[in-house]
Amino acid sequence: MNRQYKRLMKKQEEQKKNAPRPVVKPPGSPTKKERTKPRVFAKEVAEELRRVAWPTRPEVVAYSLVVLVSVIIIGLMIYVMDTVFTKAVLALFGVHT
Repeated sequence: MNRQYKRLMKKQEEQKKNAPRPVVKPPGSPTKKERTKPRVFAKEVAEELRRVAWPTRPEVVAYSLVVLVSVIIIGLMIYVMDTVFTKAVLALFGVHT
């Protein structure tokens, strides 16, 4: 370590010692927070919903078909894998059905 680095480290340590300690509130301590009134909340929700980019009907239909086809394909894959593994395990243990 050179002298310059040692001086820098010493200076940083002194700054840490002289720095004021942060105030930490204990967990669960009550904080004064103003509640939003129901009317204001409803108004803000309505404003936010106006900004939402809603999908068109054809988009909803297309997305729904994609999900439906995906669920059917994955369901069939699980069924086939379950059947194959069941037969393999039964054959492995010599159980004939």
